[in-house]
Amino acid sequence: MHLKKIQLWAVSLLWLLGVACTTDEVPSATVILHGGPIYTVDSTQAMVEAVATKDHKILFAGSLAEAEKYKTEETTMIDLEGKTMTPGLIEGHGHFMGLGYNELNLDLMSTTSYQEIVDAVAEAVQKAAPGEWITGRGWHQSKWTTMPEVTVNGFQTHDLLSAISPDNPVFLRHASGHAGFANAKAMEIAGLQLVAKEGIDAMEVEGGEVMRDGMGLPTGIFNERAMGLITKHIPETTPEKDTKAFELAVAACHRNGITGFHDAGIGRETIALYQKMKQEDKMKIRMYAMLTGWDKELLQEWYVQGPMIDSLALFTIRSVKLNCDGALGSRGAWLLEEYTDRPGHFGHETLPMEFVKETALNGLEHGFQVCAHAIGDRANREILDRYEAAFTETPAATKDHRYRIEHAQHLHPEDIPRFAQLGVIPAMQAVHMSSDRPWAIDRLGEQRIKEGAYMWQALLKTGIPIVNGTDVPVEPLDPIASFYASVSRKTLQGTPEEGYEPEQKMTREQALRSYTLDAAYGAFEEDIKGSITPGKLADFTIYDQDLMTVPENELLDTTIAMTIFNGKIVYTKPE
Repeated sequence: MHLKKIQLWAVSLLWLLGVACTTDEVPSATVILHGGPIYTVDSTQAMVEAVATKDHKILFAGSLAEAEKYKTEETTMIDLEGKTMTPGLIEGHGHFMGLGYNELNLDLMSTTSYQEIVDAVAEAVQKAAPGEWITGRGWHQSKWTTMPEVTVNGFQTHDLLSAISPDNPVFLRHASGHAGFANAKAMEIAGLQLVAKEGIDAMEVEGGEVMRDGMGLPTGIFNERAMGLITKHIPETTPEKDTKAFELAVAACHRNGITGFHDAGIGRETIALYQKMKQEDKMKIRMYAMLTGWDKELLQEWYVQGPMIDSLALFTIRSVKLNCDGALGSRGAWLLEEYTDRPGHFGHETLPMEFVKETALNGLEHGFQVCAHAIGDRANREILDRYEAAFTETPAATKDHRYRIEHAQHLHPEDIPRFAQLGVIPAMQAVHMSSDRPWAIDRLGEQRIKEGAYMWQALLKTGIPIVNGTDVPVEPLDPIASFYASVSRKTLQGTPEEGYEPEQKMTREQALRSYTLDAAYGAFEEDIKGSITPGKLADFTIYDQDLMTVPENELLDTTIAMTIFNGKIVYTKPE
């Protein structure tokens, strides 16, 4: 009996020791990164020496000595060699498939004159079959160095374009996406070439404008909803082309250090494509998608179904995008007062405000965030009014709604504090200031520019976060350019010396947050990404220099050295 007791005691002791060893066992790291400045965007420790990951999550962030406790023979050590690391950057407002298609179609973003557009189309015509559509995007007449001799309302006319493309319909979207430029063949297909003889009713489009010359003939410029007169005739794309555009967009994100993307308005076909890409393990980006508000039937289906929140954080749908006005460049932004450079014109209300109120109420009832596009001060005010009315009607449902206004580019001073008061998040693309500010003053005049345009610091001081981004393909995806604009308020050519309205600059810490933690907050995802915090997803962006300390005039020289997504290296800058 005594021997049996000793044996039982020995077995119990061994079991307890095993439990203790199991309990105290340090998990092994998959990867440990060290050897350069690591900015965490975590308020408990702003910078660390090293980060350890376990598969797709962050295991540890702190000193290198502590991190090495997680090192085993299986751990990959990555020496940053002095390079800088931050949380993975999040594009807070863009158009993902537009990014991909910009790489497949004519990219006109760098054109500086009408003639350059004509030359690009002429080259495409040589490669196209007769009757084949030629499409592209990126031109912006306010950024041209020279203007054509003939203009209407500050825009070119189609004559030169039509002369070099008589057998191919052409449609070229404005950089903003809020206007388009068609040649004679495209207008012929749309049945518009004889309108001047038959009357102008066909060219009256609610929420849009077909620009016409003194004879009443269309000039080729189609503003806002009038674009539909042309675009409905453009053949639909193919599944193969969609897949290619998707893959190109993912690669572009990785090259630019982007690991998360807020896709501002998608329909049925794109939803199906993204689901297919996820099933095929091609969703190498964290997609936070907004349902397009143009498809009311789609919205009703999703209200019944409810939000789709992905446990893998790869493809989530829990928001609705509403397009409520146009852009300043095409004079489609909806203003309280007339355009300084086009008297009597106030822009366009491209979506009835009654529908904004209806959608705001449906969002509260069914658990969907509402994200409304508004650039002009009137559009911003009208949307804030509709949001506020919905919150007042259903106070019990308004907790943590995180409704957004996309762009919030031009605000009446009285509306600036309303964002924080209502809990409405401004999603603002800082690089628009760099691109637009030199000519935006022509649209708004000095007073409106100084009191209400690109009011980043004024909004931040009220306590509301800002979600940053580029609105790609309206602007290039480059987050460094948007970061530079945020902290300098200069053009990308470095002017003016002190920046435009310098009191509205972001600090570098604010700018980094706007691309990481605050962008994650804008998608209800701050608990899983946006900072280098144990337990969060292992998404990181690594730069070839320290963007938090490098002199301002060297910021734009910063390049992405490496992108890590889901704990794996997905991009390394070629030597």
